Amino acid sequence: MSHQYHPYHLVDPSPWPYIGACAALFTTVGSVMYFHYNQSWILKLGLITLLLIMIVWWRDVIRESTFQGHHTQIVKQGLKYGMILFIISEVCFFFSFFWAFFHSSLAPAIEIGAVWPPRGIDVLNPFSVPLLNTAVLLSSGATVTWAHNAIISGKRKEGIQGLTLTIILGILFTSLQAMEYYEAPFAISDSVYGSTFFVATGFHGLHVLIGTTFLIICLGRLIVYQFTQHHHFGFEASAWYWHFVDVVWLFLYVCIYWWGS
Repeated sequence: MSHQYHPYHLVDPSPWPYIGACAALFTTVGSVMYFHYNQSWILKLGLITLLLIMIVWWRDVIRESTFQGHHTQIVKQGLKYGMILFIISEVCFFFSFFWAFFHSSLAPAIEIGAVWPPRGIDVLNPFSVPLLNTAVLLSSGATVTWAHNAIISGKRKEGIQGLTLTIILGILFTSLQAMEYYEAPFAISDSVYGSTFFVATGFHGLHVLIGTTFLIICLGRLIVYQFTQHHHFGFEASAWYWHFVDVVWLFLYVCIYWWGS
């Protein structure tokens, strides 16, 4: 196709989806092998391959959107729809965890003493580290909004400052949650309370790590002048994702840390 008479982007054939799927399979199988047989080489191979695929695949997408100019207005509209549908799928993902938590807490089974929290569980104080983490994450939502408005206004330096602060706050949140996990008086194997607590908050922590990585990539792109006032959907998508992570944490704090304790 030497001439293109439509505004859509028909991507070239790429090996990265197939290789990425194989890397994800190696990571899953490697995790099972590590948990059951303490053999980690398959897991390491999968993670390294997955990291390399992320780098080269994102490089291709960035090249298509900036240097080759394939991301027209209608293409960006499609990307926005895709990101919105992805966030909706994430909402359904976390909804299942809240369903499990309320199913167990609103009608506690006799096996756990017919009370919630179950007998023998020493819950975390919601007004200590969890409250601090809430303040940290809400502050990061404000700083990423500051960075977004700065980019739209053409204030690149302020955008870099706001994005850097957001990344620092995201790393601080992860560090505080890791400390909380290390000092928790219960484990994931301690009845349904431990299971629902660590699965829900743990997957949220994983999403914070993913969002922080998302923002770090955007910071690098902003520093090398790949975002403009009118072309910065990569950052916009990361900001949407980060706000979603903020909202999920508010529900986690109110329902699991405060009400559930």
